[in-house]
Amino acid sequence: MDKAKIEQFVSKQRAALVGSVDGNGFPNIKAMLKPRKQVGLKEFYFSTNTSSMRVQQFLNNPKASLYFFHQGLIRYTGVMLIGTMEVLTDQEIKNEIWRKGDTMYYKGGVTDRDYCVLKFTAQKGRFYSDLKTDNFSVE
Repeated sequence: MDKAKIEQFVSKQRAALVGSVDGNGFPNIKAMLKPRKQVGLKEFYFSTNTSSMRVQQFLNNPKASLYFFHQGLIRYTGVMLIGTMEVLTDQEIKNEIWRKGDTMYYKGGVTDRDYCVLKFTAQKGRFYSDLKTDNFSVE
């Protein structure tokens, strides 16, 4: 298993499944657009609404997971990462991952109070491809 290939695979996916834990301890899964910023397999940054249910869940319980996959005609590949999610509201990171079209979601622009950043920090992962599964640590 080559971590560089896993990192490349993850960076090519168009969406991520993001897992959080609700107030009753049940897992919740949400599809989100691909991370706006990725630092290896360790850090992933997403934009979202501060008022969202998911933000509240992460503020209450930072345990999180990400899942990236690709299903071809014959081959299925998946990567699960387990770690923690932080809710960031500092203007510097908001400016860094802002995109021109984001005003469609955040009418107040990059300083909109309903715009925040989710930062996922991975601790470990699991890679699946060709009927084989490998666990790995993220350093």
